[in-house]
Amino acid sequence: MDKAASAGHSDRCRIVVDTCCDFSPEVAANLDVDILGFPFIIDGEERTDDIWSSMSPKEFYDRMRAGARVSTSAVSLGRYIEFFTECAKEGTPTVYLCFTSALSSSYNSACQAADAVRAEYPNFELYVVDNALPCATGALLALEAVRQRSAGLTAKQLVDWANEAKTYVHGYFTLESFDALAAGGRIPPAAAQLTAKLDVKPELSYDLAGSLSLIGVNRGRKKALKSILKSFRENYVPDRTMPIAIMTADAEKDGDWLEAAIRKEEGCADVTIIRSSVGPTIGSHVGPGMVACAFWGKNRAEKASLSDRIARRVRGE
Repeated sequence: MDKAASAGHSDRCRIVVDTCCDFSPEVAANLDVDILGFPFIIDGEERTDDIWSSMSPKEFYDRMRAGARVSTSAVSLGRYIEFFTECAKEGTPTVYLCFTSALSSSYNSACQAADAVRAEYPNFELYVVDNALPCATGALLALEAVRQRSAGLTAKQLVDWANEAKTYVHGYFTLESFDALAAGGRIPPAAAQLTAKLDVKPELSYDLAGSLSLIGVNRGRKKALKSILKSFRENYVPDRTMPIAIMTADAEKDGDWLEAAIRKEEGCADVTIIRSSVGPTIGSHVGPGMVACAFWGKNRAEKASLSDRIARRVRGE
């Protein structure tokens, strides 16, 4: 066995996430979770998403409202190799719960980097998991992964657990406008202009592969929030040990309304509700005003369409 591998701690594993899951740095430090920062560019200045350590949500979203040009890029192959090499030298079995491959090329880069590092450190356990979960749904998966690690799951067992557990995590959100999605090429600009004129607010979610999916459209903001509440009611499975997450892009009042409404639902009076601000990486694409709710619930795989089930079988899932 090489020295790096033997230097690790066989009785634990290292859990790594990235800034796309909007995991609080303070919480991550307390739970022994590493965070990889995604790069973003605002008005020509390249920065690393540090989850509001160097810029406040209000400052960032006010700049977007004022017309700042914001874009993101994937984590580079070189950065992944650098980080995974550090992990290999430390030696602890490592599991990276990576942002969905359906919305970023980072997963493919992470896999290539992992292959390169494993070739150099053949006795080092390194796993890259496509979490297929945008935004704070990824944080919920990571939080529970920490609990399962504490309960004794090995790195390999944690990978198997995550690949099955991720289909039980739900996320629903609405946007103030489609402008940011249009600017990023996600939808045609003409569609964004039309929906703005009609005051159409979408309810969005994601499919089993982690791609965004449109659940429905609503006339007005309050109806969109009520639509999210309806989706929560239909899919939530009460469990006081599992937190619910509400995150906003500088829309705290709407987040407050949604939290108060959820508290009135059966089994939710005293459940832990985590509040967070959508970070710059995701915020660059959704824009100010996003409101989202993430929670553990029914198995989404069982609700998948025939076409989705065929696709999953083709992928070997």
